[in-house]
Amino acid sequence: MPSSKERARKRAREHYQRQQRARQERLRRIRQWALGGTIVILVGCLALGLSLAFVGGGKPKASASAKASATPSATSTAAAVTEPAHHCTYTSQAAAAGAAKASLPASTPDWNATYTATVNTNRGPIVIKLANSKATCTVNSFVHLAETGFWGNTQCHRVSDRSGLYMLQCGDPTAKASEALSCSSATLGTGGPGYEFNDENLTGATYPAGTVAMANSGANTNGSQFFLVFANTSLPASYTPFGTITTGLDILQNVAKAGTSCTMSAGGGVPKEKVIINSVSIKKA
Repeated sequence: MPSSKERARKRAREHYQRQQRARQERLRRIRQWALGGTIVILVGCLALGLSLAFVGGGKPKASASAKASATPSATSTAAAVTEPAHHCTYTSQAAAAGAAKASLPASTPDWNATYTATVNTNRGPIVIKLANSKATCTVNSFVHLAETGFWGNTQCHRVSDRSGLYMLQCGDPTAKASEALSCSSATLGTGGPGYEFNDENLTGATYPAGTVAMANSGANTNGSQFFLVFANTSLPASYTPFGTITTGLDILQNVAKAGTSCTMSAGGGVPKEKVIINSVSIKKA
């Protein structure tokens, strides 16, 4: 029969072994938690990277480099609007430094109209069929800015042809046609018309070649900047698609092939071949 000392030693050994097993189980759980947390962080960073790669220029505030556009961009939280919209709201904002403030578009859009826009550039015309029945207030603003000559003598400030982002970004009124743009500029890609409006047409939104969509600096911050997609692009459904290119896709592709004169932190850069918008004309039917 074991002595009391032997029984005590046995109990001590068993207690130690239980502690070791418990410690190993805790370590196993900590390793699992750490691995899971790392995966979540990596996935989050990837999603944020895609957003930041394209956020930008919806209004005159600093953004993640030309906001294609680029913030994160968050999905719109505005109440759903039945399209075509019969009423639009445009909220005044401070005008971009060095840019004239545009007048506000009419709050009652011509929601029954069919619009075609032609962006007349130094490299040829880019024709866009506007999706008035799906993004009425966006089209209403685009038509207004076009008809008031807002984009005349400006240049498209950003092009990207890699990392799943294939687009030319335009519409910043501070990107003057006569200027040599720099990727290090703190204001490049932040200009707007002096007002902003809510997102539209985001449910199930995708960005195949030919898409024209609004750049922004977050949910419901649309202004004057837009981007033209020349190859299938993967982006979160955070950028209002409002048109389809019918002529001029080759112009965008050729500009992209020519490369950039500098590189932006969010991807892409200033086009080496300058794209100047002389005017934007609208045909209404």
